[in-house]
Amino acid sequence: MTPTLDLFAVSADSTRNLLPGDGEVYDHGRIYDEEEAQKLFSLLLQEVAWEHDELVIAGKRVVTARKVAWHGDREEAYRYSGATKMARPWTPTLQSVKQRVELAVGCAFNSCLLNLYASGEEGMGWHSDDEVELGTTPTIASLSFGAQRRFDFRRRADRHKVSLYLNSGQLLVMAGSTQTHWEHTLPRTKRVRAARINLTFRTIRTVLGNSVGGR
Repeated sequence: MTPTLDLFAVSADSTRNLLPGDGEVYDHGRIYDEEEAQKLFSLLLQEVAWEHDELVIAGKRVVTARKVAWHGDREEAYRYSGATKMARPWTPTLQSVKQRVELAVGCAFNSCLLNLYASGEEGMGWHSDDEVELGTTPTIASLSFGAQRRFDFRRRADRHKVSLYLNSGQLLVMAGSTQTHWEHTLPRTKRVRAARINLTFRTIRTVLGNSVGGR
């Protein structure tokens, strides 16, 4: 049986690597309290121009149930899985959240992919944010608002799994070689009926004049 580490009861420690090796994941805990997180959830739900994601899978164009938005420092192209999007400017709310995240993580980001999951029946399959434009050791800061959801990691080499629950206002950081050696997923569940918003801050690098983002 594939070993699974349940980290639900582990206290947040931004210096403790949650992965057993071949990558780095750090839990910064809740950087917003419950009241602040609920206010930001409502603001993002209203202010962001949410759109259903369109991907090309096995040669077929698929429209996802979840909705997404892409914001960044510049109006540059964002391409992944056959889809192309143009980054929108930072809103005042997103700019404020970005600054809080950068302060917590200790590095700057130039873009953010936002995902809106209407309920637990919407999720994300196994994948890595390993596009070349992110570099070989990208730092990706993932901030959650809304419903608590389980988040899983799976090592490519031996399928070892690490699982934890993400709460509203909680910040998780993936760094080092995580995207090379590990995949991650947001499993679907019928037990969660409330919505969740996830913001993934990252740094997109220009390669031969093109800028590309991950999932």
